[in-house]
Amino acid sequence: MDAQLVAFTGVAAGMVAMPGADFTVVVRNALASRGAGVLCAVGVAAGLLVHSALAVAGVAAVLAAVPALFRALQLLGAAYVLHLAFRALKSAVAARPPTGHEPVARGGGLREGFLTNVLNPKAPITFLSVLPQFVPEGSPAMPRTLLLAAVVVALALLWFPAVALTVDRLGRWLRGPRAARAVEAVTGTALGAVGLVLLLAPLRA
Repeated sequence: MDAQLVAFTGVAAGMVAMPGADFTVVVRNALASRGAGVLCAVGVAAGLLVHSALAVAGVAAVLAAVPALFRALQLLGAAYVLHLAFRALKSAVAARPPTGHEPVARGGGLREGFLTNVLNPKAPITFLSVLPQFVPEGSPAMPRTLLLAAVVVALALLWFPAVALTVDRLGRWLRGPRAARAVEAVTGTALGAVGLVLLLAPLRA
């Protein structure tokens, strides 16, 4: 048995399942509809695929070496997450919060999931710092790194659709007027907090 691969799978599972902007946007889209939630989950996994490809190609090292580029991407990501937070908080105070039956733009959930993940500048740095630790000494780096990246994407494709489907099954309770407003308020606040962290980090640097 490949002990390092098993250990990495455990670490990667924790990284993927950790609550954050990805989790929040998947929940919010799943409350709109099951399809939107699943598409958003696939979008998040697609974003992780981009990050893993960048790490394998070494582009993440460029972000780490060029602070101005990293900060610009960080500000862009913060702006997008804050935009999502504003939309959620606006829905929370609206007279008619989402009930799960609103029309969802084709590909909207997929786009939200992808952009939320791919605009997170910390993800490629995390990939670059974590993946090499699980490459056995003396073994070819490229095939091993590709395998580790594939594990992360596979875990995301399992976890986030499961979250979306679970939220959809609980939707009968979560989509009531009061519950819907509460969920929108919580997700908006969570996204706002993440966006502010991303926004303040480069300004303090």
